[in-house]
Amino acid sequence: MNIYLSSFLTFLKIGAFTLGGGYAMIPLIEKEVVNKKRWLKREEFLDMIATAQSVPGVFAVNMAIFTGYKLKGSKGSIVTALGVILPSFVAILAIVVFFANFKDNETVVKVFKGIRPAVVALIAVPVLTTARSAGITYKTVVIPTITAVLVWLCNISPVYIVTVAIIAGVIYQLTKKKPT
Repeated sequence: MNIYLSSFLTFLKIGAFTLGGGYAMIPLIEKEVVNKKRWLKREEFLDMIATAQSVPGVFAVNMAIFTGYKLKGSKGSIVTALGVILPSFVAILAIVVFFANFKDNETVVKVFKGIRPAVVALIAVPVLTTARSAGITYKTVVIPTITAVLVWLCNISPVYIVTVAIIAGVIYQLTKKKPT
């Protein structure tokens, strides 16, 4: 099969069958592009996750663009991006057209409430598997845990936490004893 068609259909499937956004797509993207199609190596995939998180834009689209670029350059990026975006576009269009009639329907509300726990699980699984692959230990999980608690329970802006972390990192590096 043509690589353009194959990559488009792969990302169309990823976009169509993943609820919960970009992070919930990670296991499916990994299964398709690393395990099944072997378009990326596991290490490249982990690097792609980090890069996709650090650039502006929608995470899933960034992942698709990076994969497409690796496969076929700019044209590959466009094809994979269209593949992952199209299902969401069609779903949002359908929601706009039809959901206004059903938004207060008790069954529809219950269905969406029922989907929430599954979405949380879909996001938790790649976090845990990626943490294992990246060599994260119990010691290295302390700072993110404290950060999450500060943002969630104390309602502290992440901007302040990042600023403090930068300052602390600079101070640590400046005061660290250099080997002689």
